[in-house]
This record gives sequence, C-alpha cells and structure tokens, in this order.
Amino acid sequence: MPLNFEIDNVDLKILEILMKNAKKPFTEVAKQVFVSGGTVHVRMRKLEDAGIVTGTTLQIDPTKLGYDITAFIGIFLTKSELYDDVIRQLKEIKEITNVHYTTGNYSMFATIHCKDTQHLKDLLHDKIQRVEGITRTETMISLEESINRNISLGSS
Repeated sequence: MPLNFEIDNVDLKILEILMKNAKKPFTEVAKQVFVSGGTVHVRMRKLEDAGIVTGTTLQIDPTKLGYDITAFIGIFLTKSELYDDVIRQLKEIKEITNVHYTTGNYSMFATIHCKDTQHLKDLLHDKIQRVEGITRTETMISLEESINRNISLGSS
C-alpha cells in the first residue's frame, strides 16, 4: 500500500458504520454509503493494508462472566529502561486487558478485571507487585464505566 494513501468521505462513512457494528454485512454497508458491496470490500482491504483497520474485536461485559471489579493501576518503574522487560512479564497476567506507557506520575497505566476484592488483592500482591522492575503501584477501582466508544470520525 502506498504511503500516500488518502482516506476520503466514502472510507470515513464505511468506517463509521462498521465501528458501530463490525458484524454488519458489507452489502448493507454498501446500501447506506450508496456504493457496491465490492467497493466496500476493496475499500476495507485498502484500509487494512494501510494499517488503519487493524482487526475486529468482540466486546464482552466482564461482569456477566463474573469479573465484578475493573481497576486501573498506576505502575512506577525502577528505571524506564526496564519497560520492555516489565511489559513482557505483564503480558503473562491474563487479568490485565491493556497497558499504556505514560507521562506524568506513572510510568505505565494498566486496566485489570477481577472477580472480587480478594482476587484483586491476590493479583496485586502475588503477581503485579512481584514483577521485576516495578517499584510500586497505585490502584483505583472503577465504580462505573460511563463512556466507552471509538473515536468519532464524522461531524456528528
């Protein structure tokens, strides 16, 4: 894919529709955008090749699977050079769903899902705080997720 690939309004509309429902058939997307199903398919392939679309995901509600606590953990590293080693170790902890390398107070900021407070305590004590390179953590428990959305591509 050429580096000068430009996104036009058709691409933006296709993305907007599929970000709301990635399971929507390309033929239905095509009707909404007033193009052919083949055009949607070709456009999506180009967006994937350009690295704009990196995949599709299935969103679940962790609470329905027994993970009643969502928490955010600010992680302090001994040295920033240890980031790659720490990330490698954190990837092994299945309850961690995302990690950001950040500026500000924390070196890293992670999201975790736990079944209950005992699970959270065990996870922090037995796994996260034992990771080589982590000096300390600060944990914030989420009481409610009020917004969870993709970035808006349109003017609406």
